[in-house]
Amino acid sequence: MPPGPLAIEGAIMTDPVQGGRQFGFLLVDKFSMFSLAAAIDTVRSANRLVGHDFYGWTTVSVDGDAVMASNGLPIKIDYAVADIPAIDILFVSLGLATEFPGKSKALGALRSWGRRGGALGALSAGSYLLAEAGQLDGYRCTIHWENRAGFLERFPDINCTGNVFEIDRKRYTCAGGTTSIDLMLEIVRADFGASIANSVANQFQHERIRSADDRQRVGPERDLTGKSEKLRKIVELMADHLDEPLSAVQFAKSAGLSVRQVERLFLRHLNMTPGRYYMRLRLERARELLRQTNMPILDVAIATGFTSHSYFAQSYRLQFGRPPSEERRTTY
Repeated sequence: MPPGPLAIEGAIMTDPVQGGRQFGFLLVDKFSMFSLAAAIDTVRSANRLVGHDFYGWTTVSVDGDAVMASNGLPIKIDYAVADIPAIDILFVSLGLATEFPGKSKALGALRSWGRRGGALGALSAGSYLLAEAGQLDGYRCTIHWENRAGFLERFPDINCTGNVFEIDRKRYTCAGGTTSIDLMLEIVRADFGASIANSVANQFQHERIRSADDRQRVGPERDLTGKSEKLRKIVELMADHLDEPLSAVQFAKSAGLSVRQVERLFLRHLNMTPGRYYMRLRLERARELLRQTNMPILDVAIATGFTSHSYFAQSYRLQFGRPPSEERRTTY
């Protein structure tokens, strides 16, 4: 069945007062309950504030059977993927495992939905399934930082920005967790204005509505908010150049500082040298690749800027207390 008359042509539907929006959530076993609840409760709260059920939602699975969330709670499903009713955006939500029973059926449904002009979205790792279905070619997207390294290796031609969410024409993706709130608030803002969106955010004690320009976590420090803007710029530059590491002089020049000033900046805010911090970033990326991909260990080393296999293995063991080969044998 083709998407209904409210299918979105631009980034956001116009004239929202007429009718309403219907969202579908295609859930795969071990999906993130938090990401789903954050998305649904945001629009539920918007309904309460505008005084009517403008937003609706339905749950979908491959065969219409109940799905188990990653926290072990079962979720009742309304429709099988082949029987989805007319909706405005079909969101995909899955967990860390990208292989699951019925995957080919899910991919076929997503391709069919895309061919008919339907709008598609993803929560957290759901972007991986959209990409595998060919539905992110030519679009900006994002994915949870933990999955981004493997995603970029698997789909190098897709522009995966690493921002908290992305809306590019008929594609709506977010990094999951609280970013599901930010994505849905952007939809609410475009439909009803900033006042309603801010009121919804206040209901959830969501202090600041992040925009699509906000970056996800980019390093060992989970939050650089309130710290030096020049420090944040250098850290982001480091995160963008893990395969071909830049020099201390290049980082200093990018921030308009001397090398010594950059060193003092890192020591003051992060209690380590820029070189040590950069090494941590590269090794964290290596760990993500080892966990998420089947890349040979030597290729992982090269992808994170190491030219020597032995030096990579030694550095990895010092950082994480185990060799790369043991990391690969561990199941997460």
